[in-house]
Amino acid sequence: MRRRGRWLGAYAWLVYLFLYAPIAILVVFSFNKSTQTAVWAGGTLDWYRSLARNELILASVKNSLIVGVASTIIATVFGTLAALALGRYEFRGKGITKNLLYLPIIIPEIVIGAALVTFFGVLALHLSLWTVTLAHVVFCVSFVAIVVRARLSGFDRSLEEAALDLGARPVQTFFRVTLPLIAPGIVAGALLSFTISIDDYVVTSFVAGVGATTLPLQIYSMLKVGVTPEVNAVSTLLLLVTVVLIVIAQRLQQPPGEGVRD
Repeated sequence: MRRRGRWLGAYAWLVYLFLYAPIAILVVFSFNKSTQTAVWAGGTLDWYRSLARNELILASVKNSLIVGVASTIIATVFGTLAALALGRYEFRGKGITKNLLYLPIIIPEIVIGAALVTFFGVLALHLSLWTVTLAHVVFCVSFVAIVVRARLSGFDRSLEEAALDLGARPVQTFFRVTLPLIAPGIVAGALLSFTISIDDYVVTSFVAGVGATTLPLQIYSMLKVGVTPEVNAVSTLLLLVTVVLIVIAQRLQQPPGEGVRD
């Protein structure tokens, strides 16, 4: 058993090395003085300073933030409403609605992108940041609804009943009791939605028009001329933002006190 445990431990470390070694190399070489990413010539912050002066990068970051914030707000509102409806009420077609909610997550992104660009063409919509935002809402709603619904599964309905018995109106009960208690799930869903939106490339590449280049699209266009430390630097910053948001979202989804016990 001990020998088997050692082999399993070694196998686990090899898997982690395979998954995260390329990311670690990318981060390290973002501080490389040389323009050749395969040769280490010493550390420098020049590539990060260069990013701060790169107008194309700054414009793409601005577009990503506009799309990310707008799609997150819309997806959070509709995703929370969908979670409340599915978690609390019985209605005809509820089972079908649940299944449809998972479709944007299960369907390959390239299919979603092709379907959306065709749909926008039928509606004669000009491809812009707004079409990108609408496209991101399509798949972000599902993530928000799933996270909020998971939070509702452990909700104690007796707290709402107590508030109603004490004379609170249903609207007051929702805003003063229900909403504060499910707020961590809503915020976690919103952060997850923002992370997915700001990282998306496949769907965005289908529905982005002229002047709607987001950060992932800009990074890909920079890769066409070769991998440089500047590409590594912007990728590192995007990775950092993504990791921070995911960690915060995971913390918010934990039951109260679980992080203390861990």
